[in-house]
Amino acid sequence: MKFFVDTADIAAIRELNELGMVDGVTTNPSLILKSGRAIAEVTAEICALVTGPVSAEVVAEKAEDMIAEGRHLAKIADNVCVKVPLTWDGLKACRVLTDEGRQVNVTLCFSAAQALLAAKAGATFISPFIGRLDDIHLDGMELIGDIREIYDNYGFETQILAASIRTVNHIVDAARIGADVITAPPSIIKTMITHPLTDKGLAQFDADWKQSGQKIL
Repeated sequence: MKFFVDTADIAAIRELNELGMVDGVTTNPSLILKSGRAIAEVTAEICALVTGPVSAEVVAEKAEDMIAEGRHLAKIADNVCVKVPLTWDGLKACRVLTDEGRQVNVTLCFSAAQALLAAKAGATFISPFIGRLDDIHLDGMELIGDIREIYDNYGFETQILAASIRTVNHIVDAARIGADVITAPPSIIKTMITHPLTDKGLAQFDADWKQSGQKIL
């Protein structure tokens, strides 16, 4: 499974990237706002830091304007992945940009029907939003499973990018079901290391070692 980091925080990306935990990065207008920087500047810096796809999102509503924005964003770096919304205009833009050889991430997916359309339009990635479905008492993981089954049935190459990850269990469940990629905030990825029994075991080992009176160096 590929790990994408859902942030525009350069320091956070660098920390995880040094551990080999970053296969790509996703950003959106909200994350760009939070960064306080110009989209071209922060996207270029992220692209120089990681080798994998870096999603940069268009903000236009009409297909022709999305295409123009997508082409502009793609000029920032070779690993820019243009992110478009799952609307008819977004799918039109996806088709054109894909045919031009660009990577496209179709975002804000909330149904298997939408995911099927995105795959037909040639999307590189489809981003189903797990957490937001859970928020309205639907099963986000069920959607991941439905998309996986449909894509496998017909050999679609579009990669399932599980997004709106809120918990470590979301990551584990997405991996079990067979999502190709997860994208999560750095804080969630770092929480994956935590387990109370690990902490308890280390505390016991430390106490026993001190009692032994030995040193390794």
